[in-house]
Amino acid sequence: MKIVIAPDSFKESLTALEVANAIEVGFRQVLPTAQYIKVPMADGGEGTVQSMVDATQGDLINLEVTGPLGDKVTAQYGILGAVEGQLSSTAVIEMASASGLHLVPRDQRDPRYTTSFGTGELIKDALDRGIKHIILGLGGSATNDAGVGLAQALGIQFQSENGTELSFGGISLAQLSYVDLSQAHPLLADCRFDVACDVDNPLCGERGASAIFGPQKGATPEMVTLLDKTLAHFADVLVQNGFDDYRLDSGVGAAGGMGLGAKVFLNAALKPGIEIVMETVGLADKLQNADLVITGEGRIDGQTVFGKTPMGVLKQANAQKIPTIGIAGSLGKDAEAILAHGMLAIFPIIPALDSLDNVLTQGEQNLITTARNVAAVIKLGQGLH
Repeated sequence: MKIVIAPDSFKESLTALEVANAIEVGFRQVLPTAQYIKVPMADGGEGTVQSMVDATQGDLINLEVTGPLGDKVTAQYGILGAVEGQLSSTAVIEMASASGLHLVPRDQRDPRYTTSFGTGELIKDALDRGIKHIILGLGGSATNDAGVGLAQALGIQFQSENGTELSFGGISLAQLSYVDLSQAHPLLADCRFDVACDVDNPLCGERGASAIFGPQKGATPEMVTLLDKTLAHFADVLVQNGFDDYRLDSGVGAAGGMGLGAKVFLNAALKPGIEIVMETVGLADKLQNADLVITGEGRIDGQTVFGKTPMGVLKQANAQKIPTIGIAGSLGKDAEAILAHGMLAIFPIIPALDSLDNVLTQGEQNLITTARNVAAVIKLGQGLH
């Protein structure tokens, strides 16, 4: 019996690999002779680097870079190991690691001045190591600079009318007149970029980067109006400098306009995160001839069917007609929606009411126990008791 275990992390409790290990431990107590294939998964958000490094036995690179406030922070990115026997030249970078909101104290949050420069420094380091493919996750950013900081770290120059280089922050985009690519990193054009982007917001307007994401980054209503205007000016100047106009494209408003910057300066493709992860780790191949798939995440609810890891795994399993079961830390409102898409059953692991701290610390044992019970039911159904 071949069982593929392909879960996301249980946030604040277990990494995706730890979830997969716990499920295997529980299943082996009942089905010790089964073949277990563990594929730690993610959907492009927090934990994607760790999951993909674990799935491919890759390496984590720690680096001191420029944080969103301009000070030095320690960030990391992943270089994948071999995938399907082929040596990898792929790196995975989470924007939040270098330019994330969690790096800015709450009383200092002001997207007029935060920069994505540190994310560009991570990319530069990967290019210098010979990386030819970079997966960039955009979630959790503190910035509203349309990726200008990232591009500056890669040698692209953004100048005001008098020829001075723009300072950090979204507010400085109002001074932009010229974009100069002549000093761009020489290896940039040789690298393929895939951006994990699960939002469809345009750059500007009532659904744009500033209006939708600005307030959570510290923007007041007045700041939102100002930043929206600076992003519109930025898009205008790009067109004047000969670049294509992407401002209305789906997803370019992600991460304070980083979606636009990635398309323009990295020639990036914006894709749903789960699709990028599944393709990169070769999930479809690992599912071949499987008898059962186990997936899950910290909370399965009505939003899970909209591009989250369990839904992505389920689609791949359905395509190969493999039964799939979900195990989650908890089940939220409308969790049963995923059953309508073909998942056989979903199981929460919390055995009793308890404090959140206790639930998080007991996650591994609760997961092992639940997996063991699921496996026992499967064995009973097979007449193996």
